[in-house]
Amino acid sequence: MNNRFNRRNFLGAASLSTGALALSSFSGERSSDMPSVIERLQPMTAGVVPITVEERKQRIAKAQELMQQQKLDAIFMEGTVTCAYFTGMRWGQSERTFGVVIPAKGAIAYVCPKFEDDRAKELINPVFGDELRCWEEHESPYELIVSIVKDRGIKHRRIGMEERVRFFIADGVRKAATGFEVVDATPVTAGCRMYKTASEIALMQRASDVTIEAYKAAFATIRPGMSQSEFSGNISAAFRKLGFSGGASVQVGKYSALPHGSITPQTIKEGDVVMVDGGTSCEGYASDITRTIVVGKPTQKMIDVWNLEKRAQDAAFAAAQIGATCDAVDAAARKVIEDAGFMKNYGLPGLPHRTGHGIGMEGHEWTNFVKGNMTRLAPGMCFSDEPTISIPGEFGIRLEDCLYMTPEGPKFFSKQSISIDQPFA
Repeated sequence: MNNRFNRRNFLGAASLSTGALALSSFSGERSSDMPSVIERLQPMTAGVVPITVEERKQRIAKAQELMQQQKLDAIFMEGTVTCAYFTGMRWGQSERTFGVVIPAKGAIAYVCPKFEDDRAKELINPVFGDELRCWEEHESPYELIVSIVKDRGIKHRRIGMEERVRFFIADGVRKAATGFEVVDATPVTAGCRMYKTASEIALMQRASDVTIEAYKAAFATIRPGMSQSEFSGNISAAFRKLGFSGGASVQVGKYSALPHGSITPQTIKEGDVVMVDGGTSCEGYASDITRTIVVGKPTQKMIDVWNLEKRAQDAAFAAAQIGATCDAVDAAARKVIEDAGFMKNYGLPGLPHRTGHGIGMEGHEWTNFVKGNMTRLAPGMCFSDEPTISIPGEFGIRLEDCLYMTPEGPKFFSKQSISIDQPFA
């Protein structure tokens, strides 16, 4: 669930070839060859195809089409994820304004502090536009942004701001753009990023496959007495052996009932629920997978709640059909849980949050499976499916797999868990 994937960890398969996990994997018996499960992992980097320049050109062209529809003369973004989406360039954010203007017509242009222009020139791909307007320390970058918009042609006198643009920049542009309206550019930026192409889906598929393999290996190392940090470290080590940077959070026992976990140090004991939530990224495209198991023998209540969670996840998937609303998907999962006697409307014990979030270049991005979201599902959309059941003071169960929408309906990136003692299909 976590956007930054800073909470990740996992349980491993007795057989990496099948992904099957025997109950003994969680019984506390520590095999002498367990560390080799991670050592045996091989890189999964072969065959990864980055996003092409041509595809980025198509993204810019689509954004310009959407700008025409939204009656915008241009949009502005800082050097964050959306900038990378369109240009392949990452710059980051500081107190000095750097950014990109995509006009409704014409080539894009960059605004940069003058003393950093050499670095900018190294990073800019001139295929998308090579104009770099620089400002000295005593000058206004906002006036440069407005001048680019004016030079590209004014029709609507409206400038869109990407959602991650900070207030002081948006406000500076507003003050400099006399006679212009400064508005939200999300209909354009999310209108592009929400709908993934086949190449984006392929990168997300690889990230998902890598995550499952890392989890399988790390899960095989779990034992009573292991700290959550040791287990988390094993997950991160497995990702590294696979050639990726990734990780997961591990929440144990009663702390698994907290959807984003606790800062309290935890140690795994026999009979504990262990929830692992994390992932990696491939060429900037994220995975997000949660598996929940019990170390040792689960109680009947744990089994029943786990099975209920699986039915809720299945219900959300079944409801995620082309043309259905995001609201309907959330309602389908929530109904399963509430019909079983759990609290309604985010009450606890029950489902305390939305059923799923959008995913792509960010672990959480537009749009969400949430009550009231009447956005209709269309091919290329990608979501997590994770209707958690939280029982405060006892445990929580979350199963999370991400899906993508095809013209025929939803498909999972990862195979769902089979049972409480078989987290890998």
